[in-house]
Amino acid sequence: MKSDIIIIGAGPGGYHTAAYAARHGLSVTIFEKDNVGGTCLNCGCIPTKALCHDAESIEAATRICGNKPAVDFAKISERQREVVSKLRQGVETMMAQPGITLVKGDAVLKDQHTVTADGVEYSADNIIIATGSRPKMPPIKGIDLSGVMTSTELLAADTLPKKLCIVGAGVIGLEFASVFNTFGSEVTVIEYMKECLPPYDQDISKRVRKAMEKRGIKFIMQAGVNTIDNNGGELKVSYECKGKAGETCADAVLIATGRAANTEGIGLDGLDIATERGCIVVDDNMQTNVDNVYAVGDVNGRCMLAHAAIMQGMRCVNRILGRADEIRLDVMPSAVFSNPEAAAVGLTEAQCREAGMEYTARKTPFRANGRAVADEADGGLIKLITKNDGTIIGCHVCGSHAADIVQEASALMSLGCTAGRLHDITHIHPTIAELLRDSVEN
Repeated sequence: MKSDIIIIGAGPGGYHTAAYAARHGLSVTIFEKDNVGGTCLNCGCIPTKALCHDAESIEAATRICGNKPAVDFAKISERQREVVSKLRQGVETMMAQPGITLVKGDAVLKDQHTVTADGVEYSADNIIIATGSRPKMPPIKGIDLSGVMTSTELLAADTLPKKLCIVGAGVIGLEFASVFNTFGSEVTVIEYMKECLPPYDQDISKRVRKAMEKRGIKFIMQAGVNTIDNNGGELKVSYECKGKAGETCADAVLIATGRAANTEGIGLDGLDIATERGCIVVDDNMQTNVDNVYAVGDVNGRCMLAHAAIMQGMRCVNRILGRADEIRLDVMPSAVFSNPEAAAVGLTEAQCREAGMEYTARKTPFRANGRAVADEADGGLIKLITKNDGTIIGCHVCGSHAADIVQEASALMSLGCTAGRLHDITHIHPTIAELLRDSVEN
């Protein structure tokens, strides 16, 4: 079978790229060995957002009624699976449109124009690898015990753990800590670094942690887990914190220590495709060192976010078509849908200092914003960073609607906007997003 493009993997970087290529007249054969939708849809972004929605509903009911409602965790789990199933059907429908052929099976590279799957050869002018990533499992003794799980297994659970220990205080760890705390679990988070959310600006990550601690979540920072043992029906997690031994017990242990690219078993060695630190090396057009072979999304390790994979796929197709674009892959927003929410784009203050840049950092608290006060969300903070000529180079937010505010900042940054231009843009009142404009009042 011959097509214009072969795509290996039907996660966001795969199926969005296939649809984009088909809209521009290219024929696509896309391979998926598991469910379409990838990690994001099946065991990542989408099911966790379903949990976040239910957690927000519980918080609202508790505030209004004065008592926390009884939580039916099995019903919560059932709903998030229904959400995933509904959206997966939508992706399958998208992959059935004219110009796209979906093949269920393992695809292995044979050469730069050919892959094999179940003994059948498929050829194309160009091949795009979009095989995604998997949870990275650290070398901890006892990590294979029953009850020690990744986000995939925890999302499949129907029983709420009474005590949950989370190893890792990144995006995955904090989102699960937040929702399971609301559902009623006793949550302990163990993090190796000095602060949670290591890539985020310190003012934001510290504020998130402090707010979550007030909600009853225990954080053990600068601690490395050594062993996990069975302990009379519980799991005992032993760690070392600042040179001192410690331990905590839990019914379930979530390993949330990052993700590793899926590069094994797809034939990279046969084509001598370059890798670095376990990820496929690509240029700014997502092309590997082998002509006509590209890699997008988590597998290239540039930015392990679903929307990054989507935009990289668009860049890749544009390259194949010879089309110019204005995609700013260097302006890549991210968000953590914990309580409180956090989001960021661009340079942190620490990065500016390390680079020796001249910059201005403006901090604007939520407490004077009418909508934030009305929403009982006045504990947030916006931190806007500009160069001395006023160009916006970073925006970091902790609080309600953080992702929406950072999305606006991302659009402005993509257009090279200055603080002065932002000041002259009308914002709807009353909204929390008004704070972004407030941060540049003069």
